[in-house]
Amino acid sequence: MTATLALKEIDDTALARLESEGRLLNPLHKALTSKPGRVGFRGEMALRFAPKLADEARPPELMCPQVMAIANVGEKHIPFFAGYLLSFEHLKDVADVLGDTLSAGGKYFLFCNNIDLSKKYQVPYKGAMFYVLPIDESTVYNELLDLLYLEKNDLKKKDTVGKLDAVADAALKFDITFDVITYAEGLALMGPVRNPNENRPV
Repeated sequence: MTATLALKEIDDTALARLESEGRLLNPLHKALTSKPGRVGFRGEMALRFAPKLADEARPPELMCPQVMAIANVGEKHIPFFAGYLLSFEHLKDVADVLGDTLSAGGKYFLFCNNIDLSKKYQVPYKGAMFYVLPIDESTVYNELLDLLYLEKNDLKKKDTVGKLDAVADAALKFDITFDVITYAEGLALMGPVRNPNENRPV
């Protein structure tokens, strides 16, 4: 019963198209949150699908992992989105996929593995402003807690929904500015792309 209600709620939010396109994958949460009229998603977002071979469903060619996002019932824009990128260049893919759900006032955070660990940028793209931040061995969730000055111990008692709401609420108020660069400048500045499979035990 709850799943049916949640899907109907998603259908009336900016997440509806992403859901119908099969992009919201492996969810830790994909339903209403504790805030009235708010739908939350925590999981992975498919950026690029592999060509279909007959009836064989193949995994996406490109993913944005560790996504945290919210959308409000009856609104066409996503107010908060965060995710991990192996390479800065995939900011374009994220912006293309989010498309008309982006807004000038939204808070969009992308943690990139191949930008200088001492740098933080703002990158205008498709009418929205993306916060582009470095990440190395941490997670998007932990990086957001540091960035938004949220105390990890305070959130430990909360469930997945409570943590998502707390992070989203703090992110919506975030107003610190960083150096503004263009997407082209970011491409020139980014470092080599790490092989995500290196140093993994066989």
